[in-house]
Amino acid sequence: MGKFELIATSAFGIEAVTARELKKLGYTEQRVENGRVTFTGDETAICRTNLWLRTADRVLLKMGEFKATSFEELFEQTKALPWDEIIPVDAEFPVEGKSIDSKLFSVPDCQAIVKKAVVEKLKLRYKCEWFQETGARYRIEVALLKDVVTLTVDTSGAGLHKRGYRKLVGGAPLKETLACAMLLISHWNKDRVLLDPFCGSGTIPIEAALIGKNIAPGLGREFDSEKWGIIPGEVWDRARDEAYDTMVEDRELRIHGSDIDEEAMSLARYHAKKAGVEDAVHLQRLPMSDISSRYKYGIIICNPPYGERLGEKEQVEKLYREMGTVFKKLESWSYYIITSNLEFEKLFGKKADKKRKLYNGKLLCNYFQYFGPPPPKFAEDKDKIIG
Repeated sequence: MGKFELIATSAFGIEAVTARELKKLGYTEQRVENGRVTFTGDETAICRTNLWLRTADRVLLKMGEFKATSFEELFEQTKALPWDEIIPVDAEFPVEGKSIDSKLFSVPDCQAIVKKAVVEKLKLRYKCEWFQETGARYRIEVALLKDVVTLTVDTSGAGLHKRGYRKLVGGAPLKETLACAMLLISHWNKDRVLLDPFCGSGTIPIEAALIGKNIAPGLGREFDSEKWGIIPGEVWDRARDEAYDTMVEDRELRIHGSDIDEEAMSLARYHAKKAGVEDAVHLQRLPMSDISSRYKYGIIICNPPYGERLGEKEQVEKLYREMGTVFKKLESWSYYIITSNLEFEKLFGKKADKKRKLYNGKLLCNYFQYFGPPPPKFAEDKDKIIG
């Protein structure tokens, strides 16, 4: 098996979380940059990272990196790369691109030049003038940043946030990858009670259950690189077998999700069933004001309304004040709340112990972290959320 340079892309602000996931999988040789973690691995690494990474957007195979300030340089250096070692004669190879602070700023032109260069390289190998592109997909990306060109091939296909369970989507959905980042940043673990009082279609509770049961998030979907000739089918089979063998299906978890919207709760129940975790997630329609708990040391992780829409500001401000009152009653609990509202701490009535900038889509948010006391080491956690 050969060694590849791979890139796990992620949203800004969670690169360190993705790097920690990669280290846990055994890929310690890495470089963390804005929006990506570069690491090395073989064919098995492509399979395992696509199956297991919870916070990454995609896993890319890096073909090359060089400086280019003219289309001629872009063409010649692209053509020099070993595309023929990766891409078969019948492959579909669309080219996508982006350019930031570079002399070659026209993305369509850069895409056309790269496509032409790859075609010319493949002509030399396969001795033909036309490629039908009817086979497996090898999506190429040309990314320019300050005149440095990075060329990659996408191993994932659809973004890794598409786990396969969320067929229906409610309003303002939270990406699965961001939900997992929020969980991993909080250091929630399977022994502690978790509550999301604004669970909507269920993303945070479901992702927590997947973590708690050690279910690889990519088990319910396919990846473009499963059809690639450079990765034998048995390598994918072994990676999937490993994922199935390490699942812990009988683990007792206390994960709760609630929302005032009954339609959202119906979606959440449907998604939990599709994800195979309906036995691990307790979902109920419940106003946030009715949340209470008999026991201690639980964790709230939530994505409340932000008040971005016209006419919602006063309603959201009232909600944040109410959250401060309700959450305060859970004296030994920790709270983790994401919102773009800059007045949150003032309205909530308490300054966060820690803040972290995260992006919910293109919206810059703060992840407000309030640390409760740690639970006694051997305390039994019998938490039950009641209304």
